[in-house]
Amino acid sequence: MASAVHTMLREVMDIRQASDYLGISGDTLYRYASEGLIPAFKLGNRWRFKRSLLDAWMVEKSGVREPGPVSVMPKEKKPVGRAR
Repeated sequence: MASAVHTMLREVMDIRQASDYLGISGDTLYRYASEGLIPAFKLGNRWRFKRSLLDAWMVEKSGVREPGPVSVMPKEKKPVGRAR
């Protein structure tokens, strides 16, 4: 459990940490990175993954739009009737 919490706090993760974060196997993640299917970069000869880029990639791939600002139109005032 401490490992999972530690992974959540790291911005740059290795294959093991990123695969735990994404819930996929290390082999699958390595293949995705090698084929350019997921945002990753090499540091020396090791793949590294930025958490913020993985989060953005997941949002993009899920097809879910993030909620934007909501504009609320003020109610129009009704005209005041004449007193009888």
